[in-house]
Amino acid sequence: MDLDAALRRYDRAVRRDAPADGPGARLEHDGCVLRHVVPDGSGWHGVCWSGLDEHTADEAIAAQIRAFTAYGRPFEWKVYAHDRPADLPDRLRGAGFVPEQREAVMVADMADVATEVRLPDGLRLRNVTDPADLDLLVRVHDEVFGGTGTALRPWLVRVLTGAPETVHMVVAMAGDRPVSAARSDLPPGSEFAGLWGGGTLPGWRGRGIYRALVAERARHAAERGYRYLHVDASDDSRPILERLGFHRLTTTTPYVFDTARVAG
Repeated sequence: MDLDAALRRYDRAVRRDAPADGPGARLEHDGCVLRHVVPDGSGWHGVCWSGLDEHTADEAIAAQIRAFTAYGRPFEWKVYAHDRPADLPDRLRGAGFVPEQREAVMVADMADVATEVRLPDGLRLRNVTDPADLDLLVRVHDEVFGGTGTALRPWLVRVLTGAPETVHMVVAMAGDRPVSAARSDLPPGSEFAGLWGGGTLPGWRGRGIYRALVAERARHAAERGYRYLHVDASDDSRPILERLGFHRLTTTTPYVFDTARVAG
């Protein structure tokens, strides 16, 4: 894979020209910044692309704080290692943003990813096709990543009922118990399908379940005609993805701003 060319395609398709993420969401262009908002607060708020320099960055940062504060929601500014200006992370911290864990942006050509699903004995995959099934996925998400699912579930219900063709969700079941879950985003008209939320309960790790869920989502995306898969990978999942044919393009770090603190 030509990684430089893949990064250019990724920046264009996944960031600069990305579609809004589901019903009710919208994209707002503010000069050289693209922000994603969901006015009712049920989805992700954040800056997904910027084209700034040392002369425009500070005013653009202040403008985004004003815009998102008006919505009354915390938001993320996803900073990529190749974003400019080079000191953008320092400027964001100076404006009150707090960095979270850095992740590797991994991309694979669909032709290089195995799509044969191999599960341990006694496990089966269950596709999430109606809101009732979401409880299984959210249970795994909460146990693996923490939280209560209060933000995740309402948004996924909206997508599943309003635009089901744009999401694929699957749960690995051990009898009646969900032990691993993941989803993929399938934006219409894009070359890139995104893999998100893959997690396995601690007692079930190391058995190839995560790999099976990647293969299942790759199979589904390939059938839908997508050319690439992309993942924001933790240190735990990155080596597995590399063995599956993914390549590291860059890194991304979410910088989070709490608008409630400003409003207060």
